[in-house]
Amino acid sequence: MAAPDELFVWEGDWGLPSVNSDCLMLLAYAQFSGAPLKVRKVCNPWRSPGGSLPAMRTADKEALLQPSDIIIHLRKQKYNADYDLSADEAADSLAFVALVQQKLTPAVIYALWVEPKNFVEVTRRWYAERTCFPFSLFLPGRMQRHQLDKLRLLRGDASLEASEELEKELYGEATDCMDLLSQRLGKQKFFFGDSPSSLDAVVFGWLAPILKCKLPGGKLQRHLKSLDNLHAFCSNILLIYFPQNGGTGDVRPAETGELAPERHGKQVLSALVALAAMLSYAALTGLLSVRHGAAPERRRRRDNDDDED
Repeated sequence: MAAPDELFVWEGDWGLPSVNSDCLMLLAYAQFSGAPLKVRKVCNPWRSPGGSLPAMRTADKEALLQPSDIIIHLRKQKYNADYDLSADEAADSLAFVALVQQKLTPAVIYALWVEPKNFVEVTRRWYAERTCFPFSLFLPGRMQRHQLDKLRLLRGDASLEASEELEKELYGEATDCMDLLSQRLGKQKFFFGDSPSSLDAVVFGWLAPILKCKLPGGKLQRHLKSLDNLHAFCSNILLIYFPQNGGTGDVRPAETGELAPERHGKQVLSALVALAAMLSYAALTGLLSVRHGAAPERRRRRDNDDDED
């Protein structure tokens, strides 16, 4: 029997199987389509095939680093969450996925990675506390820069800075998007009836962190909780497909693995290697210097003592 594909995702918290939206989307899609994945939950992106999360290592040892490539791969393996959609439903799904990417995704990125208080008190602290030294010193900042680049690309704005005006614009578009999603969902369990689709996975991936994360700035969360059907939508997916919330239990049909026996040993080794590299760099650039005058002075004092004897 061939080994299953391995999906590498960020660990969970706040009652979520993962804290990252792309990871949540892929975990949900795997559940909805019945893909038999081996899920690796880690807090070190260098543990993944391409040094980023999410990522997939296929049974053929191919590394897939983009969520869209992972979805395409699963569909080629006949694990398609949209298999039962009609042509009209498939078109609606594509339109709403595009709406989420254009209107909701930028606001969620801003809330978690740009809004100063949220980033300092929640996002940066979470990643720093769960990443081993010395990676904890620079990984949150590196991830923030990546998210800012993603936000600039989504908005087509190269001069992006946190401001009340930008926040008002992004949150306004996001709440309008939530309202449209709420209207489309109506009283249904999922967006196209009783069976979840890729649209359900995408919406869950971007709404669930806003619903569950305790952010100081909670404007998006308050609006989401005011939409009872979207609130229930996220809660039902967690209850049905991720019953052991927090990402510590099994995810069926996928199989989870925490890499526990080897994780800390390898991280410590990686940290020591990185620390050695940092010290070497400091020495070469003059940031770290060694005093050479002490040894001759000690030798002179020792010679004088010998002469007195």
